[in-house]
Amino acid sequence: MPVEAVQRRALGVLKQKRLYENQIQGLQQQSFNMESAAMTTENLRNTMATLDAMKQANTEMKRQYGKIDVDKIEQIHYDMEDMIEQANEIQESLSRSYGVPDEIDEDELQAELDALETLEEDETPSYLQDLNATPDFIDEAPITEPKQTTNPEAVKT
Repeated sequence: MPVEAVQRRALGVLKQKRLYENQIQGLQQQSFNMESAAMTTENLRNTMATLDAMKQANTEMKRQYGKIDVDKIEQIHYDMEDMIEQANEIQESLSRSYGVPDEIDEDELQAELDALETLEEDETPSYLQDLNATPDFIDEAPITEPKQTTNPEAVKT
């Protein structure tokens, strides 16, 4: 084959190759466009579903909040404060001590403690004396009953 024929044949093959490459590129672009359109459609469906959900939530929230009266909530809050204040007053009243002065003189208590510490060991205040000792107002000793002993031989079973 002549060289010219080979060159013509090579040029024909190169043209065909470029044609195929252009077709492949066109098909790839079409495929990309179709995938983009499908993604856009799916995103639009998701957006619509989200909007529907938001509308339903908005409607439900309006319906629920329509039942709530802010003034009633505030009144309940004030009532609770009043009841807690009353409960605190009751507790304060019940916890009052009787017969104990409101103010205890710390210096006086310290002086009494110092006086107790200086007492000799033999000298015990009357309120600390032996609690088991017989009181002075008892004239007779307590009567004790004799213990009964049981004879094991006398008991027959």
